[in-house]
Amino acid sequence: MRPGPPILNVLCMTGMDAQDADLKKELNATLQARRELGEEYESALVDSFLEKVDQRIDGAIDRRVRRQLAEQQMVMARGARSSRATDSWGERFGFGIVSLVLAIPLSAIGGGVAHLPGLLITWVGIVGVNAVQAVRTNPGLFTRRRTSSGDGWED
Repeated sequence: MRPGPPILNVLCMTGMDAQDADLKKELNATLQARRELGEEYESALVDSFLEKVDQRIDGAIDRRVRRQLAEQQMVMARGARSSRATDSWGERFGFGIVSLVLAIPLSAIGGGVAHLPGLLITWVGIVGVNAVQAVRTNPGLFTRRRTSSGDGWED
């Protein structure tokens, strides 16, 4: 881990881009305010900074989701193949591997910051993301199917 203030280490672990000038200015302002105000305000300053980081991440996710929805609508409007038809085994496998690799630092951050509740919330999120991906690639995954004999539902 890099030497320096703990918040810089957290940003490095989460993959935040150090070149983001606005975020860097916010961090420097937070660190300067901490030096001026003292340790008794540290948690409030860190919470404020992390809220700004959270808002930045939420904005990026919103933009990506809107872009993906627009792309899906264009594909559907053109009558092209669905995204499920283009999914390959390699993409699903890669998603699983990336999910597990990201689970390690996310678990460390969640467990380190909020202990057991943070760790549990982190893993609920990881499982949720993977469940959504599984349903996206297999739309009938959690539904019961009718049998061909017509005697009811297949278990």
